[in-house]
Amino acid sequence: MKRLFLLAIFLGGNALAQDYPAREIRSICNFAAGSGADIVVRYYSDRLSKLTGKPVIVDNKPGAQGLLATDFTAKSKPDGYTILITPASSTLATAPHLFKKLPFDPVKDFAPVTTLLTLSFTIAVSPASPNKSMAELIAFLKHKEGHGFYGTQSNSGQVSAELLKEKTGLRTGYVPFKVTGDGFANLLNGGIDFMSVDSTWAAGMHPTRVRILAVTSAKRNSSLPDVPSLQELGFGEFDITPWWGVVVPAGTPPPVVHQLATWFNQINATDETRQFLARQAADALPGTPESMAALIKTDIERWGRYARLAKIEPQ
Repeated sequence: MKRLFLLAIFLGGNALAQDYPAREIRSICNFAAGSGADIVVRYYSDRLSKLTGKPVIVDNKPGAQGLLATDFTAKSKPDGYTILITPASSTLATAPHLFKKLPFDPVKDFAPVTTLLTLSFTIAVSPASPNKSMAELIAFLKHKEGHGFYGTQSNSGQVSAELLKEKTGLRTGYVPFKVTGDGFANLLNGGIDFMSVDSTWAAGMHPTRVRILAVTSAKRNSSLPDVPSLQELGFGEFDITPWWGVVVPAGTPPPVVHQLATWFNQINATDETRQFLARQAADALPGTPESMAALIKTDIERWGRYARLAKIEPQ
């Protein structure tokens, strides 16, 4: 009887996958329209729409460093019609180490679909800043009362900056922003001294609107060849390279999950996407539901080490 029941579920899931999608798909974005994250989500959503022949509508739900959108997805109906294209290393793996209580379980409440891409974070200052190198920025901050302020809108940005502070002895204050644009406005008016921001956004602004002093990945970013890495500059072992992936609510039928994985990997295999990722200072990271599930688990441990090293107290 149990085998017949499981067979019925399997066949029902296959039938659902054959008809999927029968209507529009809702693509949730953790961050605001116009942000670097939004650019990525809209690109993949548009290409998914072209593959499926159905509309894929982007729904921006910024706030709480991406937690609002992640929680919304976790609590959505597990039918394949709500997807989250997300910087998962931040919104899933890092979140447990930055918040005392999460409204979702990053492992149990989601079905991983596939990894998509990797990118670095950057340390960026205003183009009007007198600081043209990391050494100059650190010396400048150490001469300011309280060592100044930095801003970011993401978990990865906070971990990157706090790790930098730990390695340099800075006490620079942390200013959280709901959207990158607000942080940028504060950077230009002198409200903060630097931003810890993703390379997708920063690369599009460099060098006329922001000056990028360093990247957080172990090696230089191929799209920013003239910008040194913090590790290269002598800040010790420093490799914060966030990655993106796609998740759906736990309980989504496996055939639907695998169909989505197939489509997203088809998108990543195109020359158009490779060119898009190069413009966003990112690299493709193809995967499977299984490989992404394993990566989430290992990264929860890895980002925990970063958070402890940076002495971040969960809020």
